[in-house]
Amino acid sequence: MTDFTLHDENTAPEDSKPLLAKSQAAYGMIPGLHAVMAEAPSLLEAYQQVHELFANSSFNDDELTVVWQTVNVENECHYCVPAHTGIAKSMGVDDAITNALRDQTPLPNARLEALREFTLKLVRDRGNVDDKAVQAFLDAGFTKRNILEVVLGYSQKVMSNYTNHLAQTPIDKPFQKFEWDAAA
Repeated sequence: MTDFTLHDENTAPEDSKPLLAKSQAAYGMIPGLHAVMAEAPSLLEAYQQVHELFANSSFNDDELTVVWQTVNVENECHYCVPAHTGIAKSMGVDDAITNALRDQTPLPNARLEALREFTLKLVRDRGNVDDKAVQAFLDAGFTKRNILEVVLGYSQKVMSNYTNHLAQTPIDKPFQKFEWDAAA
């Protein structure tokens, strides 16, 4: 296994230093994911930008959480599932939603379940979602814009989930209490 450096403001490549300062300002710490991504400044910058774009999409906090955690769980990301559990709590997302996503049990309402089902189809079918699944998503009250925003959210998660798999990023202390095991 390749060891990846958890960079800080002293060890990061010069182009990553302002990006890590941005992370520190936003989160009160440098998340481990960002510390790893700092090795490739363009990846960290892209991740931060895509995160901001998705967080400011037309989805509400519950819906953002459904997309993030659906992908995290499907990709079995040991780091992102606990991190997004903590993030969901800070956003005021109902624990019933978070627990259903982590445990892969039914969500509390049909609209959120339709979002999870569409997100899973997108991931599992590598974007080749059939017309029936697209129509079911639209029939649940979502829009064509939402279809493309799921692609945006998935793009963010590819960057983070895959980085965490490669680097075996340690779970940040604030999120350790939300540790998750795909086998459980």
